[in-house]
Amino acid sequence: MRTTKLKTAALVFLAAGVAGAGIVATVHQTPATQGANARKHTEEAAEPAGRAASDKVTVLRVPNHGIQPQAMTDGTGVVHLIYFAGEPGGGDIFYVRSKDGDHFSHPLRVNSQPGSAIATGNVRGAHLALGRNGRAHVAWMGSHQAEPRAPGNASPMLYTRLNEAGTAFEPQRNVIQSAVGLDGGGSVAADGSGNVYVAWHASEPGTKGEGNRCVWVARSTDDGQTFSPEKRANQEATGACGCCGMRAFADSAGTVHVLYRSATERVHRDMYALTSSNKGADFRTEKLQPWTLGTCPMSTAAIGGNAGTIAEAWETDGQVYFARIVKTGERSAPVAAPGEGKGRKHPAVAASAEGETLLVWTEGMGWSRGGSLAWQLFDKAGKPTEAKGHARGVPPWSLVAVVARPDGRFTVIY
Repeated sequence: MRTTKLKTAALVFLAAGVAGAGIVATVHQTPATQGANARKHTEEAAEPAGRAASDKVTVLRVPNHGIQPQAMTDGTGVVHLIYFAGEPGGGDIFYVRSKDGDHFSHPLRVNSQPGSAIATGNVRGAHLALGRNGRAHVAWMGSHQAEPRAPGNASPMLYTRLNEAGTAFEPQRNVIQSAVGLDGGGSVAADGSGNVYVAWHASEPGTKGEGNRCVWVARSTDDGQTFSPEKRANQEATGACGCCGMRAFADSAGTVHVLYRSATERVHRDMYALTSSNKGADFRTEKLQPWTLGTCPMSTAAIGGNAGTIAEAWETDGQVYFARIVKTGERSAPVAAPGEGKGRKHPAVAASAEGETLLVWTEGMGWSRGGSLAWQLFDKAGKPTEAKGHARGVPPWSLVAVVARPDGRFTVIY
């Protein structure tokens, strides 16, 4: 694979990057350009597209020029990764695995209908969850040509899972039975007991408008083989920001966590957390942070964790924040990324078994415009450490992902 070294100014993270940290990081970057030719997918073994290393953090490019990475680590330390390739308005999702967090397997296509996934807008892409025995579950908002459709020929919330042999994904299915009106995409969560949750936001049936949007969750108790009809998860009338993404996550205890952005009176774009300790039967609601804004910010959110700590991350007014939840269920106060919060979006977060948290985000992203990524490591007390970094070259419509490795290190993928 041909790689190109970046200029020296981009290789060494100085005062604006990791001054005083004793870290010198070299980045080998594969150019990523917009369009079908640049995103042409090859069914070859997926080598890492580039890396930048410190003593704690490794940074990799998405294999095969993909975008919108979503990654998780299973109980054996294997990294599971999905990514998008193709035309932004109608492309495909691919799945790879890595035992070392560096070299990836041959890709498997996730969606059974070609062109049925969407990347436009950054917020509507596929989400990944790992369930019983590390089985991969994937859910995404279908493209305009995606089948099967939701009721009334509406956009579907599609779901599939890896087959029991781990060799292919099952035919995609729509899980929406009544709550149609997808805009900002949805999410998926799974636990080790066979429960799978697909979540999205849409208006109450028979109503319209952001103020009438609710969070809906369809639950499976048989590892995704069947799903019950969706139930409303948020009982408070908060609305939901129409074109903002959301995030679902199930921790090792089976507790289900959901992050979404409200749209109360169409100006209160606050970040909310929903939590269920009874397998999704009902959810507690908590406002994490207010934001008064008259337009949709097209934001995303992230949740990551391990057996001891859950970390949540979100965006508010150009800045990114995270909060940690410990075993007792207590949530910390929001912690901001150091420095001026301006143009920071699309955070990703991971927590290590040692109690450290890595917060990653993008900068300079816009509609059909790429940008850069930045990361900051926080200690057990939630204080920023000297370990931080920056890398250019996040493609248009893309995101960043991060996983914690068994050895206490972190891998960032962009």
